[in-house]
Amino acid sequence: MNVYAIFADHVREAVAALSAEGLIKAGLDLARVVVEPPRDASHGDLATNAAMVLSKDAGLKPRDLAEKIAGKLQAVPGVARVDVAGPGFINIALDAAFWPKVLAAALTQGLDFGRSTFGAGEKVNVEYVSANPTGPMHVGHCRGAVFGDAMARLLAFAGFAVTKEYYINDAGAQVDVLGRSAFLRYREAVTGEKADIPDGLYPGDYLVAVGQQLAEMHGGEYMAAPESEWLPVFRSFAIGCMMEMIRDDLTALGIEFDVFFSERSLAFGAVDKVGATIEALRASGEVYEGRLPPPKGAPIEDWEDREQTLFRSTDFGDDVDRPLKKSDGSYTYFAGDIAYHKDKVERGFLKMIDVWGADHGGYVKRMQAAVKAVSGGKASLDVELIQLVRLFRNGEPVRMSKRAGSFVTLREVVDEVGRDAVRFMMLFRKNDAPLDFDLGKVIEQSRENPVFYVQYAHARAKSILRNANEQFADLPAGPAGFAGAALARLDDEGELTLLRRIASWPRLVEQAAAAREPHRVSFFLHDLASEFHAQWNRGKDLPHLRFIIENDRDLTSARLALVHGVATVLASGLKVLGVEAVDEMK
Repeated sequence: MNVYAIFADHVREAVAALSAEGLIKAGLDLARVVVEPPRDASHGDLATNAAMVLSKDAGLKPRDLAEKIAGKLQAVPGVARVDVAGPGFINIALDAAFWPKVLAAALTQGLDFGRSTFGAGEKVNVEYVSANPTGPMHVGHCRGAVFGDAMARLLAFAGFAVTKEYYINDAGAQVDVLGRSAFLRYREAVTGEKADIPDGLYPGDYLVAVGQQLAEMHGGEYMAAPESEWLPVFRSFAIGCMMEMIRDDLTALGIEFDVFFSERSLAFGAVDKVGATIEALRASGEVYEGRLPPPKGAPIEDWEDREQTLFRSTDFGDDVDRPLKKSDGSYTYFAGDIAYHKDKVERGFLKMIDVWGADHGGYVKRMQAAVKAVSGGKASLDVELIQLVRLFRNGEPVRMSKRAGSFVTLREVVDEVGRDAVRFMMLFRKNDAPLDFDLGKVIEQSRENPVFYVQYAHARAKSILRNANEQFADLPAGPAGFAGAALARLDDEGELTLLRRIASWPRLVEQAAAAREPHRVSFFLHDLASEFHAQWNRGKDLPHLRFIIENDRDLTSARLALVHGVATVLASGLKVLGVEAVDEMK
């Protein structure tokens, strides 16, 4: 039950009625009409800009049109008052009987309260993490992983048909480096002599086990063999080991993918899809052979002036055309990425969302240009950039890993503070802002720790319900059973605040999904938790406001319905974030 969507319909009906009566022009474009909370809560419960955005086409002054719309809205059931403010803003106050209806809907729908048809079943491909399979995931990958997963969950809750995808970067030079690094560990395992890892190879201890497994499988077979013989074998095996490690790390973080797509399959599979994509773009005029001017400001000795295969990305808003082949004839990363996104289009995805690190910001325009080109302008690519995470422990920077040697791994962080703390805190700031993550503070049981504060609100709600069951016999078994309670008795201002917050959950879901901003969910949950804790504290000081009133069963049932409503929305929002709604704090 989305209050704001319901009243947006009422506003549209009011405009249609005025048109039918000949009081305003017919056929007005209502796309810009919105209903939202007023900026000042004292002005009412809802506000609409209808008169402001329709006045010109309606042929009336904004305030005159507002008065006419307000007259129609005044007759809508549940409306207590409609006021016109300033040049034509319309504020709506709902009567006290309206809010219990929203609570009853939340109790009846349970965790589905707030679930939306906003996405209308549209297919969306969300690609995230996609870390190179050269070692364990680090804490920087962690933020992109959590953001992408929460966004995918949010979009699904808002009615989109979401596919979660991981792109395995297994075709570039870095996996050759991985294979060579694995060979050194293999040699170490065979000879018993500790390997000296030169600069440019991967020194992490995580490859020791890989070398031991290779030694068990092949003995000394490859000790004197040329690189051309052992590299394909070691590279493939090491990639498999790294992906198994990455999958385990993701599972520890509560993340599962629908699709794992191999970059290598594009150029080294049965069909060279990269080459086919280039030729298809050449046939449509978007690829040509030519020369590029030297980069502005680059020293001339760094510039290679040669004829090369170029994509006309400037035709799609990029600042320069982009090479698709290197001087040795191999494909650029960009060429592979074009073929990959073309494959997504061929799988039916016309809406794609990629989650990248902030250091890839300069790559966005060219990739969006490529998606337009390979889809004939039918597909769109949104790119969400993830800023860095700075890791601290009680205010002191954490720099080194026991396992990887040069960075802190995702798994080390999850093992130390728990999945819930990691996920919630990674979403407690907008993705394009840097994040400071303190390993000491996220496990504190205090109000200053947001994940504890929200989970404690849910646990507190469950504790109240358990206590009520001990004091009153035959209470309903679940939330839906309280929908018929005397909810009109919830008339304290703190109770009404909670009712309004619960009522805003469906709107928040749609807004957050439309903006691709799952952090809005964590902010919402923190606000709801704060208001719930505040009401509990008021009852502590004022006994008549307690949730359980021993000599008034009806009032107790109404307040327990409110507690169930709070718990339901907290659990629903935490599920969207991939965080557990705990019943007891330990």
